[in-house]
Amino acid sequence: MPPPLLRKRPDMTINDRDEEARAILRANDRGGYTVPNGRVYPFQWNWDSAFVALGFDTFDRNRAWQELETLLGAQWENGFLPHIVFWQDDPGYFPGPAVWGTGRTPVTSGITQPPVAATVVRKLWDSAEAAGDGGAYRPRLAALFPKLLAWHRWFRDFRDPEQRGVVVAMHPWETGRDNSPEWDAPGEPIDISNVGDYVRRDTSHLDAKMRPTKLEYDRYLALVQFGRATGWDHGRISRKNPFRVADIGMSMILLRANRDLAVLARVLGDESAAAELDDLIERAERGISWLWDDKTGTWCSRDLVTGRHSGFITSTSFLSFYAGLADPARDAATLAHFDRIGASVPYLMPSLDPADPGFQMIRYWRGPVWAVVNYMIGTGLTEAGETDRGERVRGDTRTLIERNGLYEAFSPVDGTGSGGDDFSWTSAIWLAWARQPRS
Repeated sequence: MPPPLLRKRPDMTINDRDEEARAILRANDRGGYTVPNGRVYPFQWNWDSAFVALGFDTFDRNRAWQELETLLGAQWENGFLPHIVFWQDDPGYFPGPAVWGTGRTPVTSGITQPPVAATVVRKLWDSAEAAGDGGAYRPRLAALFPKLLAWHRWFRDFRDPEQRGVVVAMHPWETGRDNSPEWDAPGEPIDISNVGDYVRRDTSHLDAKMRPTKLEYDRYLALVQFGRATGWDHGRISRKNPFRVADIGMSMILLRANRDLAVLARVLGDESAAAELDDLIERAERGISWLWDDKTGTWCSRDLVTGRHSGFITSTSFLSFYAGLADPARDAATLAHFDRIGASVPYLMPSLDPADPGFQMIRYWRGPVWAVVNYMIGTGLTEAGETDRGERVRGDTRTLIERNGLYEAFSPVDGTGSGGDDFSWTSAIWLAWARQPRS
């Protein structure tokens, strides 16, 4: 752990913060994989590890690749990549391996998470090539590629039943945005009568005002019970699960990841895989407009059961640029929301529109700013030529971390840290992106 005086000094320099971030990644390293935060999240999480690799790549290239190799070492035979890998037991964590009951070795959960891994592997590859290390890392890229392709095929086969090129989440945890209000209405029909009693680890270590409510958690566990009852049959889950929501965040992230994986396919000379990925990209470009809500003028999630848009403007509503989409009218509406929100809070991008009556500045995904989402938003805006807006997002992320530390998330109103401290993916985003001075 970084020395307490380092973290608490009011005169910390950028180099001090760099040292702290590297120290956090090393402290949370469990030998081949990194935990998000040792006190609250003691296992390997899927999209956390992908972002963590970006941080390691700034000072330990080998360790960055190892993070993804370890994660993909837990892949199922059908291409599924779980959202948690329980490499070591931790009896105090709930829900642990016994609750999931997947019967896998290594022990895993039965749901997935946003597929950022292919995009990160492309970044790692570009970094290695730029450093003259392409020859050394090409075999590792070649070993990872078929695993990433198998995972993307799994999304095609089990999470896109109407072949729209979107991702249908079967659990709020799959989206990475556990308690977003997008899941409230779709979650109402979930039967929670058999959930039983349980003790949560998160509220034992963190202020309950920052965490999902008991009702939300009951729904999460009921969905785990449903999946377990199917024997984690992903085909049956995709057809019968009581929660089936096309998630705008996962859909945009997968579209970007397919573009990046297609680039890697061509790096490796695999034109057949590249053509397959091109087809998936074209499908998404045709079908993802199903997630545009004309009423609110925003990209948002949509309930597959009822067909209704959520209508919520969230941080993931701004990922269309990251996904490589371009539509003048929709882009203008999206940027108008961006500017309105940017004028209403000191720090972008809140996870829920501050104008929404349900906005809560420190409750997990109902208000706080998340560095990893800001990274994707800012990157996408900059790539689309919206440089000033992209720099606003990056600059706000930098300021939040400089002033408050490497927390899980931050209040967009006063900047205070929310959730766990000494957080791995925030440390990684600081090193890989946020620390750069405003241009």
